[in-house]
Amino acid sequence: MALKLPIYLDHHATTPVDPRVFEAMVPFLTEHFGNPSSKTHAFGWRAEEVVTLAREQVARLIHAEAREVIWTSGTTESNNWALRGVAMAHQKRGNHIITAATEHRSVLEVVRALENLGFQPTVLPVDGNGIVDPGQVRQAITGKTILISIMAANHEIGTIHPVAAIGEIAKEKGVLFHVDAAQACGKIPVDVEAMGIDLLSMSAHKVYGPKGVGALWIRAREPHVRIEPLFYGGGQERGLRPGTLAVPAIVGMGRAFEIAGMEMESESKRLVLLREHLRKGLMDRIPNVILNGHPTDRLPGNLNLSFLGRRSDALIPKIRDVAVSSGSACASSETAKPSYVIEALGGPSERALSSLRFGLGRSTTEEEIDFAIERVVEAVRAPS
Repeated sequence: MALKLPIYLDHHATTPVDPRVFEAMVPFLTEHFGNPSSKTHAFGWRAEEVVTLAREQVARLIHAEAREVIWTSGTTESNNWALRGVAMAHQKRGNHIITAATEHRSVLEVVRALENLGFQPTVLPVDGNGIVDPGQVRQAITGKTILISIMAANHEIGTIHPVAAIGEIAKEKGVLFHVDAAQACGKIPVDVEAMGIDLLSMSAHKVYGPKGVGALWIRAREPHVRIEPLFYGGGQERGLRPGTLAVPAIVGMGRAFEIAGMEMESESKRLVLLREHLRKGLMDRIPNVILNGHPTDRLPGNLNLSFLGRRSDALIPKIRDVAVSSGSACASSETAKPSYVIEALGGPSERALSSLRFGLGRSTTEEEIDFAIERVVEAVRAPS
Protein backbone atom coordinates (compact mmCIF):
# COMPACT_ATOMS: atom_id res chain seq x y z
CA MET A 1 0.00 0.00 0.00
CA ALA A 2 1.34 3.42 -0.97
CA LEU A 3 2.40 5.75 1.80
CA LYS A 4 0.06 8.59 2.60
CA LEU A 5 1.97 11.85 2.25
CA PRO A 6 2.98 14.08 3.91
CA ILE A 7 4.32 12.11 6.89
CA TYR A 8 3.89 13.64 10.32
CA LEU A 9 6.96 13.44 12.59
CA ASP A 10 6.26 16.40 14.85
CA HIS A 11 4.29 14.76 17.66
CA HIS A 12 5.95 16.93 20.34
CA ALA A 13 4.28 19.99 18.86
CA THR A 14 0.83 18.40 18.85
CA THR A 15 -0.90 15.11 18.14
CA PRO A 16 -4.01 14.21 16.16
CA VAL A 17 -7.12 13.50 18.19
CA ASP A 18 -7.48 9.75 18.60
CA PRO A 19 -10.74 8.55 16.94
CA ARG A 20 -11.74 6.97 20.26
CA VAL A 21 -11.32 10.34 21.94
CA PHE A 22 -13.34 12.10 19.26
CA GLU A 23 -16.10 9.54 19.60
CA ALA A 24 -16.30 10.20 23.33
CA MET A 25 -16.47 13.98 22.82
CA VAL A 26 -19.15 14.23 20.13
CA PRO A 27 -22.28 13.70 22.29
CA PHE A 28 -21.20 16.57 24.53
CA LEU A 29 -20.98 18.95 21.60
CA THR A 30 -24.56 18.28 20.51
CA GLU A 31 -26.96 16.17 22.57
CA HIS A 32 -25.52 16.52 26.10
CA PHE A 33 -24.63 20.20 26.04
CA GLY A 34 -25.32 21.10 29.66
CA ASN A 35 -23.27 23.34 31.95
CA PRO A 36 -21.83 21.48 34.96
CA SER A 37 -22.63 24.52 37.10
CA SER A 38 -26.35 24.06 36.39
CA LYS A 39 -27.40 22.13 39.49
CA THR A 40 -31.19 22.16 38.99
CA HIS A 41 -31.75 19.87 36.00
CA ALA A 42 -30.60 16.74 34.20
CA PHE A 43 -28.54 18.57 31.56
CA GLY A 44 -26.25 20.05 34.21
CA TRP A 45 -26.15 16.81 36.21
CA ARG A 46 -25.02 14.85 33.16
CA ALA A 47 -22.29 17.39 32.39
CA GLU A 48 -21.06 17.31 35.98
CA GLU A 49 -21.03 13.50 35.90
CA VAL A 50 -18.71 13.29 32.89
CA VAL A 51 -16.43 16.04 34.19
CA THR A 52 -16.06 14.03 37.39
CA LEU A 53 -15.27 10.89 35.38
CA ALA A 54 -12.62 12.76 33.35
CA ARG A 55 -11.07 14.06 36.56
CA GLU A 56 -10.79 10.47 37.76
CA GLN A 57 -9.27 9.32 34.46
CA VAL A 58 -6.58 12.02 34.58
CA ALA A 59 -5.85 11.40 38.26
CA ARG A 60 -5.49 7.66 37.70
CA LEU A 61 -2.70 8.16 35.16
CA ILE A 62 -0.61 10.24 37.57
CA HIS A 63 -1.55 8.27 40.74
CA ALA A 64 -3.38 11.18 42.33
CA GLU A 65 -6.77 11.95 43.87
CA ALA A 66 -9.41 13.21 41.44
CA ARG A 67 -10.42 16.16 43.62
CA GLU A 68 -6.88 17.54 43.25
CA VAL A 69 -7.17 17.91 39.44
CA ILE A 70 -8.13 21.45 38.36
CA TRP A 71 -9.00 22.09 34.69
CA THR A 72 -7.11 24.74 32.70
CA SER A 73 -6.73 25.71 29.05
CA GLY A 74 -3.41 23.86 28.75
CA THR A 75 0.09 23.58 30.13
CA THR A 76 1.04 27.20 29.46
CA GLU A 77 -1.76 28.35 31.73
CA SER A 78 -0.98 25.62 34.26
CA ASN A 79 2.69 26.62 34.39
CA ASN A 80 1.85 30.31 34.72
CA TRP A 81 -0.63 29.58 37.47
CA ALA A 82 1.65 27.20 39.38
CA LEU A 83 4.55 29.65 39.51
CA ARG A 84 2.64 32.88 40.00
CA GLY A 85 0.05 31.33 42.27
CA VAL A 86 2.58 29.77 44.61
CA ALA A 87 4.82 32.83 44.56
CA MET A 88 2.00 35.16 45.55
CA ALA A 89 0.61 32.81 48.19
CA HIS A 90 3.99 32.25 49.87
CA GLN A 91 5.80 35.56 49.38
CA LYS A 92 5.73 36.35 53.11
CA ARG A 93 7.73 33.18 53.74
CA GLY A 94 10.31 33.61 50.99
CA ASN A 95 11.06 34.95 47.51
CA HIS A 96 13.47 32.40 46.04
CA ILE A 97 12.53 30.13 43.10
CA ILE A 98 14.71 27.44 41.51
CA THR A 99 14.35 26.30 37.91
CA ALA A 100 16.56 25.13 35.02
CA ALA A 101 17.94 26.68 31.84
CA THR A 102 16.12 24.26 29.51
CA GLU A 103 12.59 24.72 30.86
CA HIS A 104 9.74 25.67 28.55
CA ARG A 105 9.25 29.38 27.86
CA SER A 106 6.03 29.29 29.86
CA VAL A 107 8.16 28.66 32.94
CA LEU A 108 11.22 30.77 32.14
CA GLU A 109 9.25 33.86 31.15
CA VAL A 110 7.09 33.67 34.26
CA VAL A 111 10.24 33.46 36.35
CA ARG A 112 11.53 36.61 34.64
CA ALA A 113 8.24 38.38 35.30
CA LEU A 114 8.38 37.38 38.96
CA GLU A 115 11.94 38.69 39.17
CA ASN A 116 10.56 42.12 38.21
CA LEU A 117 8.24 41.82 41.22
CA GLY A 118 11.13 41.23 43.61
CA PHE A 119 11.47 37.45 43.53
CA GLN A 120 14.95 35.95 43.27
CA PRO A 121 15.36 33.12 40.75
CA THR A 122 18.17 30.60 40.44
CA VAL A 123 18.33 29.13 36.92
CA LEU A 124 20.42 25.96 37.09
CA PRO A 125 22.57 24.71 34.21
CA VAL A 126 22.23 21.24 32.70
CA ASP A 127 24.93 18.76 31.75
CA GLY A 128 25.87 17.75 28.21
CA ASN A 129 22.85 15.44 28.02
CA GLY A 130 20.46 18.11 29.23
CA ILE A 131 20.00 16.72 32.75
CA VAL A 132 19.68 18.81 35.92
CA ASP A 133 21.96 17.60 38.72
CA PRO A 134 19.90 16.98 41.90
CA GLY A 135 23.01 17.88 43.90
CA GLN A 136 22.98 21.35 42.39
CA VAL A 137 19.30 21.68 43.27
CA ARG A 138 20.15 20.85 46.88
CA GLN A 139 23.00 23.39 46.94
CA ALA A 140 20.76 26.11 45.49
CA ILE A 141 18.12 25.85 48.22
CA THR A 142 18.18 28.63 50.82
CA GLY A 143 15.99 29.55 53.76
CA LYS A 144 13.98 31.77 51.36
CA THR A 145 13.31 29.08 48.74
CA ILE A 146 9.56 28.55 48.24
CA LEU A 147 9.40 26.64 44.94
CA ILE A 148 11.42 24.33 42.67
CA SER A 149 10.13 23.99 39.09
CA ILE A 150 11.77 21.31 36.92
CA MET A 151 10.10 19.64 33.92
CA ALA A 152 9.70 15.86 33.68
CA ALA A 153 10.92 15.58 30.08
CA ASN A 154 12.26 18.20 27.71
CA HIS A 155 10.13 19.40 24.80
CA GLU A 156 13.05 19.67 22.35
CA ILE A 157 15.59 17.00 23.19
CA GLY A 158 13.39 14.54 25.07
CA THR A 159 15.74 14.21 28.04
CA ILE A 160 14.06 12.83 31.18
CA HIS A 161 15.05 14.57 34.41
CA PRO A 162 15.65 12.75 37.74
CA VAL A 163 12.33 14.02 39.08
CA ALA A 164 12.04 11.55 41.98
CA ALA A 165 15.51 12.48 43.29
CA ILE A 166 14.66 16.19 43.12
CA GLY A 167 11.30 15.54 44.77
CA GLU A 168 13.01 13.77 47.65
CA ILE A 169 15.27 16.77 48.20
CA ALA A 170 12.32 19.15 48.04
CA LYS A 171 10.46 17.15 50.70
CA GLU A 172 13.53 16.98 52.93
CA LYS A 173 13.94 20.77 52.73
CA GLY A 174 10.24 21.61 52.98
CA VAL A 175 10.13 23.29 49.54
CA LEU A 176 7.22 22.95 47.12
CA PHE A 177 8.00 21.11 43.88
CA HIS A 178 6.29 21.87 40.55
CA VAL A 179 6.73 19.70 37.47
CA ASP A 180 5.79 20.54 33.87
CA ALA A 181 4.70 17.13 32.59
CA ALA A 182 3.23 18.19 29.25
CA GLN A 183 5.57 15.94 27.28
CA ALA A 184 5.72 13.16 29.86
CA CYS A 185 2.12 12.28 30.73
CA GLY A 186 1.00 9.25 28.77
CA LYS A 187 4.49 8.59 27.39
CA ILE A 188 6.46 7.65 30.49
CA PRO A 189 5.25 6.72 34.00
CA VAL A 190 4.38 9.70 36.20
CA ASP A 191 3.56 9.10 39.87
CA VAL A 192 3.09 12.27 41.90
CA GLU A 193 3.32 10.40 45.20
CA ALA A 194 6.42 8.34 44.43
CA MET A 195 8.13 11.35 42.84
CA GLY A 196 7.41 13.80 45.66
CA ILE A 197 5.60 16.29 43.40
CA ASP A 198 3.32 19.03 44.76
CA LEU A 199 2.03 20.61 41.54
CA LEU A 200 1.90 19.02 38.07
CA SER A 201 1.06 20.70 34.75
CA MET A 202 -0.62 18.64 32.01
CA SER A 203 -2.03 19.07 28.52
CA ALA A 204 -4.45 17.02 26.40
CA HIS A 205 -3.17 17.74 22.91
CA LYS A 206 0.26 16.18 23.51
CA VAL A 207 -1.38 12.81 24.11
CA TYR A 208 -4.01 12.53 21.33
CA GLY A 209 -6.61 14.70 23.04
CA PRO A 210 -8.12 18.04 21.92
CA LYS A 211 -6.33 21.38 21.97
CA GLY A 212 -7.30 24.06 24.44
CA VAL A 213 -7.64 21.94 27.57
CA GLY A 214 -5.20 20.92 30.28
CA ALA A 215 -4.99 20.57 34.03
CA LEU A 216 -2.99 21.58 37.07
CA TRP A 217 -2.79 18.95 39.79
CA ILE A 218 -2.44 20.63 43.18
CA ARG A 219 -1.62 18.51 46.22
CA ALA A 220 -4.38 18.79 48.82
CA ARG A 221 -2.68 17.15 51.79
CA GLU A 222 0.77 16.46 53.24
CA PRO A 223 1.20 19.28 52.47
CA HIS A 224 -1.90 21.20 51.48
CA VAL A 225 -0.57 23.49 48.76
CA ARG A 226 -1.71 27.09 49.07
CA ILE A 227 -2.04 28.83 45.72
CA GLU A 228 -3.56 32.12 44.61
CA PRO A 229 -6.03 31.98 41.69
CA LEU A 230 -5.08 33.63 38.42
CA PHE A 231 -8.70 34.57 37.67
CA TYR A 232 -11.69 35.77 39.65
CA GLY A 233 -15.40 35.82 39.03
CA GLY A 234 -16.95 32.45 39.80
CA GLY A 235 -16.97 29.48 42.09
CA GLN A 236 -15.95 26.77 39.63
CA GLU A 237 -13.03 24.47 40.44
CA ARG A 238 -13.24 25.16 44.17
CA GLY A 239 -13.03 28.88 43.40
CA LEU A 240 -9.48 28.48 42.14
CA ARG A 241 -10.14 28.62 38.42
CA PRO A 242 -13.50 30.25 37.64
CA GLY A 243 -15.26 30.06 34.30
CA THR A 244 -17.63 27.70 32.51
CA LEU A 245 -15.93 24.37 31.96
CA ALA A 246 -15.22 23.18 28.40
CA VAL A 247 -17.08 19.91 28.87
CA PRO A 248 -16.41 18.28 25.44
CA ALA A 249 -12.68 19.05 25.69
CA ILE A 250 -12.52 17.80 29.28
CA VAL A 251 -14.25 14.57 28.27
CA GLY A 252 -11.65 14.23 25.51
CA MET A 253 -8.74 14.79 27.87
CA GLY A 254 -10.05 12.19 30.28
CA ARG A 255 -10.48 9.60 27.54
CA ALA A 256 -7.06 10.43 26.04
CA PHE A 257 -5.37 9.92 29.40
CA GLU A 258 -7.28 6.68 29.96
CA ILE A 259 -6.15 5.28 26.59
CA ALA A 260 -2.57 6.42 27.20
CA GLY A 261 -2.51 4.59 30.51
CA MET A 262 -3.68 1.36 28.89
CA GLU A 263 -1.29 1.50 25.92
CA MET A 264 1.78 3.36 27.24
CA GLU A 265 3.97 0.33 27.98
CA SER A 266 3.53 -1.41 24.62
CA GLU A 267 3.57 1.84 22.66
CA SER A 268 6.78 2.99 24.34
CA LYS A 269 8.57 -0.22 23.35
CA ARG A 270 7.38 0.15 19.75
CA LEU A 271 8.45 3.79 19.53
CA VAL A 272 11.92 3.13 20.96
CA LEU A 273 12.53 0.55 18.22
CA LEU A 274 11.38 2.98 15.53
CA ARG A 275 13.37 5.85 17.03
CA GLU A 276 16.57 3.80 17.08
CA HIS A 277 15.92 2.66 13.51
CA LEU A 278 15.68 6.32 12.50
CA ARG A 279 18.75 7.35 14.50
CA LYS A 280 20.90 4.57 13.08
CA GLY A 281 19.61 5.11 9.56
CA LEU A 282 20.63 8.77 9.67
CA MET A 283 23.85 8.62 11.67
CA ASP A 284 25.23 5.70 9.65
CA ARG A 285 24.75 7.56 6.37
CA ILE A 286 25.43 11.18 7.28
CA PRO A 287 28.75 12.42 8.74
CA ASN A 288 29.09 15.03 11.46
CA VAL A 289 25.80 14.34 13.21
CA ILE A 290 25.41 14.95 16.96
CA LEU A 291 22.72 13.37 19.11
CA ASN A 292 21.11 15.98 21.35
CA GLY A 293 19.84 14.75 24.70
CA HIS A 294 20.50 11.62 26.71
CA PRO A 295 21.08 8.47 24.61
CA THR A 296 18.60 6.37 26.60
CA ASP A 297 16.93 8.49 29.31
CA ARG A 298 14.71 10.23 26.80
CA LEU A 299 11.12 10.15 25.62
CA PRO A 300 10.44 7.00 23.55
CA GLY A 301 9.41 8.92 20.44
CA ASN A 302 11.97 11.73 20.56
CA LEU A 303 15.03 12.06 18.35
CA ASN A 304 16.92 15.35 18.12
CA LEU A 305 19.98 15.54 15.89
CA SER A 306 22.30 18.36 14.86
CA PHE A 307 23.62 18.14 11.30
CA LEU A 308 26.84 20.14 11.58
CA GLY A 309 27.53 22.24 8.54
CA ARG A 310 23.85 22.50 7.60
CA ARG A 311 21.48 25.08 9.11
CA SER A 312 18.15 23.60 10.04
CA ASP A 313 16.14 26.55 8.70
CA ALA A 314 17.63 25.86 5.25
CA LEU A 315 17.37 22.09 5.61
CA ILE A 316 13.71 21.75 6.56
CA PRO A 317 12.28 23.09 3.26
CA LYS A 318 14.32 20.45 1.41
CA ILE A 319 12.91 17.55 3.43
CA ARG A 320 9.93 17.05 1.17
CA ASP A 321 6.76 15.38 2.48
CA VAL A 322 8.08 14.93 6.03
CA ALA A 323 6.88 17.21 8.83
CA VAL A 324 9.69 17.81 11.33
CA SER A 325 10.64 20.83 13.40
CA SER A 326 13.76 22.81 14.13
CA GLY A 327 15.48 23.47 17.41
CA SER A 328 15.63 27.07 16.28
CA ALA A 329 12.91 29.59 17.01
CA CYS A 330 12.17 32.34 14.51
CA ALA A 331 11.68 35.88 15.68
CA SER A 332 9.14 38.17 14.08
CA SER A 333 11.85 39.32 11.70
CA GLU A 334 12.17 35.67 10.58
CA THR A 335 15.84 35.74 11.54
CA ALA A 336 16.76 32.30 12.85
CA LYS A 337 17.89 32.18 16.44
CA PRO A 338 19.76 29.26 17.99
CA SER A 339 17.83 26.93 20.27
CA TYR A 340 18.38 27.97 23.88
CA VAL A 341 17.86 24.35 24.93
CA ILE A 342 20.66 23.03 22.74
CA GLU A 343 22.91 25.98 23.54
CA ALA A 344 22.62 24.92 27.18
CA LEU A 345 24.16 21.53 26.30
CA GLY A 346 27.47 23.10 25.25
CA GLY A 347 29.51 21.84 22.30
CA PRO A 348 30.17 23.64 19.01
CA SER A 349 28.23 26.88 18.53
CA GLU A 350 26.69 25.71 15.25
CA ARG A 351 25.04 22.78 17.04
CA ALA A 352 22.09 24.94 18.15
CA LEU A 353 21.45 26.22 14.63
CA SER A 354 21.60 22.86 12.89
CA SER A 355 19.20 20.72 14.91
CA LEU A 356 16.14 18.82 13.77
CA ARG A 357 13.56 17.36 16.14
CA PHE A 358 11.77 14.19 15.07
CA GLY A 359 8.66 13.37 17.08
CA LEU A 360 7.35 9.85 16.50
CA GLY A 361 3.83 8.95 17.53
CA ARG A 362 0.99 6.47 17.70
CA SER A 363 0.46 6.37 13.92
CA THR A 364 4.14 6.25 12.90
CA THR A 365 5.13 3.15 10.92
CA GLU A 366 8.43 1.60 9.92
CA GLU A 367 7.67 2.40 6.28
CA GLU A 368 7.32 6.06 7.19
CA ILE A 369 10.65 6.00 9.04
CA ASP A 370 12.36 4.46 6.02
CA PHE A 371 10.86 7.17 3.82
CA ALA A 372 11.98 9.89 6.24
CA ILE A 373 15.53 8.54 6.33
CA GLU A 374 15.80 8.76 2.55
CA ARG A 375 14.35 12.27 2.46
CA VAL A 376 16.68 13.62 5.17
CA VAL A 377 19.77 11.99 3.65
CA GLU A 378 18.82 13.45 0.29
CA ALA A 379 18.30 16.92 1.78
CA VAL A 380 21.58 16.93 3.71
CA ARG A 381 23.55 15.79 0.68
CA ALA A 382 21.94 18.37 -1.62
CA PRO A 383 23.98 21.48 -2.48
CA SER A 384 23.58 24.31 0.03
